[in-house]
Amino acid sequence: MTKLKTAVLVGSLRKESWNRKTANALIALAPDLLTLEIISIGDLPLYNEDLETAPPSQWTTFRKHLATFDAVLFVTPEYNRSVPAVLKNALDVGSRPYGKSCWDGKPGAVISVSPGNIGAFGANHHLRQSLVFLNVPAMAQPEAYIGGAASLFDDKGILTNESTRALLKKFMDSFQLWITSNVKK
Repeated sequence: MTKLKTAVLVGSLRKESWNRKTANALIALAPDLLTLEIISIGDLPLYNEDLETAPPSQWTTFRKHLATFDAVLFVTPEYNRSVPAVLKNALDVGSRPYGKSCWDGKPGAVISVSPGNIGAFGANHHLRQSLVFLNVPAMAQPEAYIGGAASLFDDKGILTNESTRALLKKFMDSFQLWITSNVKK
């Protein structure tokens, strides 16, 4: 079977982000059928419909690149019980112009990561609400709320917690099955 390309969007721009470290761990744990690539979203100008007559080059590049992927994986922190503005902006940019959404029909999954105990539960579910409208069939199980992220990685950003590694491996194996069952033919 052909490898399935998965775009990974990290909702934190911080260089030493727990979410970026988790995304890298997910890439390392991905089954052989999946290829994952982190897609940069930090340089996307804020969405403004007035700019659609001459879209910023970053929007056009993002949309064209995202269209080449079979699936999408979101790794997000929680800001004020929701997703970070940079991630919401990426959703908006990719969903426009109306009727030409890059998200449409791409199977997806959400992992939320936080140094707190509830693992960014609010952001995880808030993001899922947007994915329903964007027609991104989001994997329901296993859910992944990664709490206590500050204690899961070594000083080089390598995941050292074995129970979290096992959870993420199970998640990625399930995600591969989800994608193969839901990818547009």
